[in-house]
Amino acid sequence: MARNTNFYYSFLVLPAEKRRAITAVWDFCRAVDDAVDCQSAEQGDGSSADKLLWWRDELAACYTVRSPVTPQGINLKPHVSRFRLPRCLFEELIDGVEMDIVKRRYRTFEDLYQYCRRVASAVGLLCIEIFGYRDQAARDYAVALGVALQLTNIIRDLQEDLRVGRLYLPTEDLKRFSCTEEDLQKGCSDKVASLLRFECERAREFYSKARLLLPAVDRRQLVAAEIMGGIYFSILRQIELSDYDVFSKVIRVSRIHRALIAAGIWLRTMVRI
Repeated sequence: MARNTNFYYSFLVLPAEKRRAITAVWDFCRAVDDAVDCQSAEQGDGSSADKLLWWRDELAACYTVRSPVTPQGINLKPHVSRFRLPRCLFEELIDGVEMDIVKRRYRTFEDLYQYCRRVASAVGLLCIEIFGYRDQAARDYAVALGVALQLTNIIRDLQEDLRVGRLYLPTEDLKRFSCTEEDLQKGCSDKVASLLRFECERAREFYSKARLLLPAVDRRQLVAAEIMGGIYFSILRQIELSDYDVFSKVIRVSRIHRALIAAGIWLRTMVRI
């Protein structure tokens, strides 16, 4: 896993075996997502759908006597049984990625929530199986944190997604702020800033919900997830501090800042009584 990913520093706190497992899960999920995101215009949606079917078959090989053929599948398979990773969560992720082919607009937040639940929370639920937990409330924590992370991604990547014809912000929200897609295409304005302020507040609600749901008994086990949340919350905060201008540049957190966030969260968690 490259150091420029937002997950790199959270995985460093894991023991070697868990780090290998979580990296295998991340690499497999990334490859599935790339099957759609890396498509060229000439290839079209049909090719994306075919690739997702192919990845479903590769996933099946990870859970049967067949042997996977990709580096991602080969690396993932040993960890499936070791950590009892539910196949349905990988299938849910693929279902979510498939929504990027057939659904490029979301009318309500309830519609968008289903997408976030599939592409982000499903991965979070896989991660906590590797991290380990005792309280079943950790599952609700993983779902809320996954939604928070995905909403942050959606806000940060608004311009990039518009370029490829995707808009994840619910259309009901645009109407609420009298904002059109043309307004978003033009960049930051008072209307756009008001809309994005609302979306950031919604993301903050899910970060707060996750914090409340984090079981005290599992704080140390789930410290890697908390580091993920801390880094992404910092991205959200930088969006707010930029007056919601996600058009002039891509909002990022520097490597040194990510490392400091990871170290701070790890230290606070380890010394907490």
